[in-house]
Amino acid sequence: MTVLQVCPLLPSLEEALRGQFTVVDTPSPEVVAAVTSSRHGVTRDQMDAMPALGAIVHFGVGYETTDVDHARVRGIAVSNTPDVLTDCVADLAVGAMIDVLRRLSAADRFVRRGDWLTGSYPLATRVSGRRVGILGLGRIGRAIAHRLTAFDARVSYHSRHRVPDTPYRYVDSPEALAAAVDVLVVATSGGAATEGLVSARVLEALGPAGYLVNIARGSVVDEPALVAALTGGTIAGAALDVFADEPRVPSVLLAMDNVVLLPHIASATTETREAMGELAFANLRQFMTDGTLLTPVP
Repeated sequence: MTVLQVCPLLPSLEEALRGQFTVVDTPSPEVVAAVTSSRHGVTRDQMDAMPALGAIVHFGVGYETTDVDHARVRGIAVSNTPDVLTDCVADLAVGAMIDVLRRLSAADRFVRRGDWLTGSYPLATRVSGRRVGILGLGRIGRAIAHRLTAFDARVSYHSRHRVPDTPYRYVDSPEALAAAVDVLVVATSGGAATEGLVSARVLEALGPAGYLVNIARGSVVDEPALVAALTGGTIAGAALDVFADEPRVPSVLLAMDNVVLLPHIASATTETREAMGELAFANLRQFMTDGTLLTPVP
């Protein structure tokens, strides 16, 4: 019943772990399960230092930081916490889109600086009726699309496969999707398969009137290409909740009023984080009971 806690976790989850299991903070031969976060994962070396390891439980929906292929070779089950964070992530995606098009954060700074005393704030961009492309129509992508229908958005998407029974238009490549929309929302999973998927060519296709919203993973966007597109006017603006080397943000973006910068907070509400903690603990408890997981990764 020895559990490795790989990284700091939600306090209520840490308390639950220590209430029922022997918790250690370094890999050892007696560890049978590891609890980690999407940011930290479990490395191949850590797995190999725990011969009795049978499960890796993620606090978070992402698991690209864990070598899942090696885990499967070792017979180690892996879980994450899907669904419980879908609504809050989708809410933030729509909020970030409204913010960057209507320049809300920039307008707030305008008032705080006292600039309103000397002139009017510049006009922004209408949100309702936009053509919006969603890159990755999974659970979160579909929730974003559902919310955007209330804004009369014309939604298109690109995923690895067509999604059946959806009213949204499928586009066969990220570049073609970017060329067809006013706003490109990145909602795909991270990992090697999607690294740099939003490339310089995709950003060029989005165009000087187009906006990028990324609530997925920083690795999905070619960050140097994004910086070049923003500084060169290749795209109109961006709302970013994730970055390539968090918590470091490219310094040139800090002074740009057409860029909304958020500290990876898409799922950061009390309600969602508690639900994530409860699901992670339920996965661990079930594994300790019968060797199965409630939400194994696909």
